[in-house]
Amino acid sequence: MEEKKNKMDSRRKFLLQSGLAAVAIPFTQISCQSSKDKAVEVENEDSFEFAFLTDIHIKPEMNAPKGFQMAIDKVNELNPDFVITGGDLVYDTMRGNYEQSESLFSLYKDMSKGFKMPVYNCIGNHDLFAIYEESPESEDHPDYKYGMWERHFGKTYYSFDHKGWHFITLNSLDVTDNKRYKGFFHLEQLEWLKQDIEKVDKSTPIVITTHIPMICTYSQLNGGEGSRTANNASDVFKIMENHNLKLVLQGHIHWKEYGFVNDRFHFLTGGSIAGNGWKGRRHNTKEGFVKIKVSGNDFSWEYIDHGWEAERLKLAEKTI
Repeated sequence: MEEKKNKMDSRRKFLLQSGLAAVAIPFTQISCQSSKDKAVEVENEDSFEFAFLTDIHIKPEMNAPKGFQMAIDKVNELNPDFVITGGDLVYDTMRGNYEQSESLFSLYKDMSKGFKMPVYNCIGNHDLFAIYEESPESEDHPDYKYGMWERHFGKTYYSFDHKGWHFITLNSLDVTDNKRYKGFFHLEQLEWLKQDIEKVDKSTPIVITTHIPMICTYSQLNGGEGSRTANNASDVFKIMENHNLKLVLQGHIHWKEYGFVNDRFHFLTGGSIAGNGWKGRRHNTKEGFVKIKVSGNDFSWEYIDHGWEAERLKLAEKTI
């Protein structure tokens, strides 16, 4: 045993004297660093970020194009993989004539080309063409209700995949008999949803985007009639029951709201780019959007101020 120890000591002394130990040490460090790099690389492959912008309400008035451009610039600075919008891109086509409504959608489309990443749009109630009684256009107009949207943006409901996650954008709007909008997922869309998720592995994380909330605490907090949710949201939840629904992204309310339902899924109502129609905060929620970071099967989120409140107050001071 003593003889073996002496041999090891002699071997150590030889390495130190010859400089081989000094050479061997960096090799050990490089090997460890390589393993760390691989771990980071794997994490990066599973990780991504996207931005959720809702209730943009673009219009020529109230300096709205300036405010929207500030949001675009902020998103580009953060450089997410893509953008999802939550409806009410323009204000407003429900009451508008053809020329006015067409100009609003064209303004939004031209400005949204400024995003340096793909944009996936969702339809909102203010994006429905000529549905109100006061609109000069009739129901037989080819762009009525969803028509103008579909001509500019394609289908009002669709899905796409990104880095192992499945994203579904739904149309939560329909029209009542007395020509108002209502929150409702029509039957044709529900059938499409069933077929869409049949192709998705049940372990795949799923994100749903809708303008009218599927679940919301507005009425519980503020009282009043109406739930501020889609009438048949439960039909969607039943379809998703045996799938890995992770998150529901919502708009419409212009406030920030987050919840986790029975350890099943999260919901996030994402504030508003326009706030109170570009006049300030609504429900005390500052104008902004949501940045969502996905890592593997989990996500985190942050509400981002795009700077409009400070800019609006500055512009108001100049006009006094």
